[in-house]
Amino acid sequence: MSDENRLIELETKLAYQERLIEELSCVVTDQWKSLDEISKKINILTQRFSNLEERSSS
Repeated sequence: MSDENRLIELETKLAYQERLIEELSCVVTDQWKSLDEISKKINILTQRFSNLEERSSS
């Protein structure tokens, strides 16, 4: 394999890896957003449950 072909192959692999890293970064960002939303909903439900417990014990 010539040096030029090796260089082309390396550049192709690098471009693929850069694209893959960008896609994975987007996936991770979306997952963090989902986790944040879920965490907020859990906090709301926890507060509601606490309020219900307080009412029932009164």
